[in-house]
Amino acid sequence: MIDRGRGTVGAVKHLAIAVRDQERSRRFYETYFGFDAAPPRRYDGDVLMLYNRDGFSLALGPTDEEITVPAFLHFGVHVETPEQVRAFRDRLRADGVPIVEEWEEPEYVSVKCRDPDGYVVEAAWEPHRAD
Repeated sequence: MIDRGRGTVGAVKHLAIAVRDQERSRRFYETYFGFDAAPPRRYDGDVLMLYNRDGFSLALGPTDEEITVPAFLHFGVHVETPEQVRAFRDRLRADGVPIVEEWEEPEYVSVKCRDPDGYVVEAAWEPHRAD
C-alpha cells in the first residue's frame, strides 16, 4: 500500500541476504524463525526463497565471498509475550546457537542470536507491539 498523500509505503515484507550454504541457512530459519509456512522456491541466480506465516519472504542468495556483517546490523521478529522470548532464548542455548545479546526490562525483553553466516537475528517483545 502506498499512502500517496505522504509518500509512504507499507510494511517491509522481504529481505535478501547472501549466504555461504543455502541448506544450512534454510534449516536455521525454518527451525528457529518459522520460515517453513510454504515450500521454498528457487529463482533466477539460484536464489532460495523462504516464507513465514506473516507473508514475509526471506531470499537466500548464494555467495562464495566472505560475509562481513557490521556490528550494529541485525533484523528480527516481534513476539507476543516476554515468556516467549525467554523460552526461545532457552531453546537457542540448549541447541548451542550463539547468543549475542539479551535484554530484560519492564517494557522490553529481547534475545539476539547469530545465524550460520554471522547475521544477528533478534526476537523481542514490547507491550505496544503485542497487538
